[in-house]
Amino acid sequence: MKSIWVVDDDHSIRFVLDKALTREGLPVRTFASAREVRAALEQDGPPQVLVSDIRMPGGSGLDLLTELRAQHPSLPVIVMTAFSDLDSAVAAFQGGAFDYLAKPFDLTRAVELIRRAMAQSDTEGAALEAQANTPEMLGQAPAMQELFRAIGRLSQSQVTVLITGESGAGKELVARALHKHSPRAAGPFVAINTAAIPKDLLESELFGHERGAFTGAQAQRRGRFEQAEGGTLFLDEIGDMPLELQTRLLRVLSDGQYYRVGGHSPLKSQVRVIAATHQNLEQRVRDGAFREDLFHRLNVIRLRLPPLRERREDIPLLARSFLAASAQELGVEPKRLSEPALAQLQAFDFPGNVRQLQNLCHWLTVMAPSQVVDVKDLPPELGESPTAVPAPLAQAPHGAVAPVAPAPPLAPAPVLAGGPDWAHQMALEAARLLTAGEPDVWDQLTRRFETELVVAALAHTRGRRIEAARLLGIGRNTITRKIQELGLDDGSE
Repeated sequence: MKSIWVVDDDHSIRFVLDKALTREGLPVRTFASAREVRAALEQDGPPQVLVSDIRMPGGSGLDLLTELRAQHPSLPVIVMTAFSDLDSAVAAFQGGAFDYLAKPFDLTRAVELIRRAMAQSDTEGAALEAQANTPEMLGQAPAMQELFRAIGRLSQSQVTVLITGESGAGKELVARALHKHSPRAAGPFVAINTAAIPKDLLESELFGHERGAFTGAQAQRRGRFEQAEGGTLFLDEIGDMPLELQTRLLRVLSDGQYYRVGGHSPLKSQVRVIAATHQNLEQRVRDGAFREDLFHRLNVIRLRLPPLRERREDIPLLARSFLAASAQELGVEPKRLSEPALAQLQAFDFPGNVRQLQNLCHWLTVMAPSQVVDVKDLPPELGESPTAVPAPLAQAPHGAVAPVAPAPPLAPAPVLAGGPDWAHQMALEAARLLTAGEPDVWDQLTRRFETELVVAALAHTRGRRIEAARLLGIGRNTITRKIQELGLDDGSE
């Protein structure tokens, strides 16, 4: 076990903490100045936890904190000071301190705080090690380990793969991993969501077109198959592909040839196809919405990506990774989840899966008021049962309606893709409120709708209000007023 280092120019503080930690069976070293700590770091490396005074002769504890965060970002630092003022606390947390201890402090609480910092140090160390030894995707759950093994077994193959899993589970990440670890890794990886492109444009997107093939085709255009030549083409949401295009896709998979729209010369396809869907393709075949012969062509190897609720043990690792990525994009210190907050995340079913967790971490990075995220900082919807998830949190399959429940008007929630039925869900919610005789239904729903829009825009722009206003098509004064009216104001600009 690494030592706990205590640095303070006050001998009595060092003595008291030394004795208290030793009684707890914890190894401890004491230092009288930041200069001594820097020398020890060079010789022995970082401790498990550092407890440092802020104001010391010969070097500020905040300067030491800044240096440590740059050199050892996973090292928990607890700062203590007799100057219990707001500026010191804010400076400590902005510098990335684990927590703030005001003198005179309760010794029992100090030891408890140090133990919590030790627990985080152990957890983050294990998470960093796991992340370093994990491929592009993170996951230690048995189902994910089996998926990683399957990707490894397919590493020398170019066979067609069908990836199934709920929306937001990370199917494109699986496709990218398959490409990266395949003989085609040096070639391009091209992805297209067949459900996101209008039916009349999808054929040209896939196969390209010749000049003059249709109105507006002023030049020849290479399609996704041509762009992916020598590499991998990822067809996401293949279950939504129109039947007539399914016929053309089948022909490419069967013959290895295709024509641009309006073209007469066949093009040879040297592309590996990986398809993905959140739908039950067997049922789509039975319903006559998907060609059976195409299904069998795609279903050579099937990989199932488990939803996040089936791999809850991965939530801490994923959350830390997403919080770190969000903080890096925003240029701030990463937020940390307290153990109770982490437990609440693990208890939630995450209907939007990994994408929902990622969006939540973006939201927390922007909106959480303190460096350590506690339960009170989480959106209240995370404490509700899976059958009471509001429409903005739900991610229902196409054609399905997610269960709807009212959200507190003032509670901002992470905004996630709700699927194409969000308007229908809102209508259902309006009907429920009207039937229940709720007052001010217009104001309730308008407030919730505006809250989701503003929070989504701020999360997308990493808190930049001017850019969020521009994307929403409103003025800066308008978004500032809405943030204040909706109770979203964190004091930032």
